[in-house]
Amino acid sequence: MKKTILNNWSRAVLLNFLDTDLYERQGKAISNFEYALSEPQSDLAQEITKDPYNFDFVAIREDYSEKELKDALMDNITKFLMELGKGFAFVGREYTIPIEGTEEKIDLLFYHLYLHCYVVAEVKIVAFTSRDIGQIGTYVNIVDDLVKTDFDAKTIGLIICKSKNNILAKYAVNSSK
Repeated sequence: MKKTILNNWSRAVLLNFLDTDLYERQGKAISNFEYALSEPQSDLAQEITKDPYNFDFVAIREDYSEKELKDALMDNITKFLMELGKGFAFVGREYTIPIEGTEEKIDLLFYHLYLHCYVVAEVKIVAFTSRDIGQIGTYVNIVDDLVKTDFDAKTIGLIICKSKNNILAKYAVNSSK
């Protein structure tokens, strides 16, 4: 009830979140926020995560590519932002950052209006691997160094993958303290 009042959800939105067990998923992602971010930023960042994310609104064939998934998410950007949660603003897809004669492309870049920070999202169509932590960590550092301003809080990284081994994910995240 508190979330409904706080977020000004309509009856339809509330019923949707009840159907998708939002209460069970909210703030449950494995993260290193408590080590990488200061208080209360770490608590707020953890609160915006979910595990798992529910993309049932995406209608694509069974054997899809990463590009097809990103296309489907962009086609349904309003529903995607609702699933991410309150405060997310879309900045760009395949957000390109030039780095000394080359360029890095971030799958999805958001800005969180309440945390006052960028959120780098990497979309994977396969199970989580420990290499994903290195990739997202690199992108977070690039955005912190080249995009964020002095008024922004530290960038947050989000890996959206098909599945994960919770133990492996915990070890990998803890290695990036």
